[in-house]
Amino acid sequence: MKFFVDTANIDDIKELNEYGFLDGVTTNPSLIAKSGRDFKEVIAEICALVPGPVSAEVAAMTFEGMVSEGEYLARIADNVVIKLPMTLDGLKTCRHLVRKGIKTNVTLCFSANQALLAAKAGATYVSPFIGRLDDTNIDGMDLIRDMREIYDNYAFQTEILAASIRSANHVKEAAIAGADVATIPPAVIKGLANHVLTDKGLEQFAKDWAATGQSIL
Repeated sequence: MKFFVDTANIDDIKELNEYGFLDGVTTNPSLIAKSGRDFKEVIAEICALVPGPVSAEVAAMTFEGMVSEGEYLARIADNVVIKLPMTLDGLKTCRHLVRKGIKTNVTLCFSANQALLAAKAGATYVSPFIGRLDDTNIDGMDLIRDMREIYDNYAFQTEILAASIRSANHVKEAAIAGADVATIPPAVIKGLANHVLTDKGLEQFAKDWAATGQSIL
């Protein structure tokens, strides 16, 4: 499963990129707002740091507005992916951009039928929001499983990008359910390496090694 980081924080992206974890980045207006920086500058800087896909979201709600913004954002860098809302105008824009060779990410997906429409529109990625479904007492992983079965039934090329990931367990379950990608907050990505038994084991190894009085170098 590919890992995208869900952030617009340049320092977090640099750190995770150095570990070799990152396959791409997703941003949204809320994340850009938190950075306090110019939207287009942030996208350009992220694209220069990470060679993989970088999702940049349109702000317009109409077909004409989304087309204009999407085509403009796509010119920032070759690895920009245009993030579009799961609406009829968003799907129409998706089809338009795909025909022009521009990659797309249809976001705010909450049902298998929406995911089916996104695939038929030719979306590069579709983003089911796992955590937000869980908030309404609906198991978000059921949606991932339904999408996987539908996409495999018809050999759709659209990739399932699990979003609204809130925990290490979400990452594991999305991987088991067959998501192609997970977009994950920085803290959750780093937390995947943690386990109490690993910490205890290292503590014991360090104590045993110190008792030998030896040095490797």
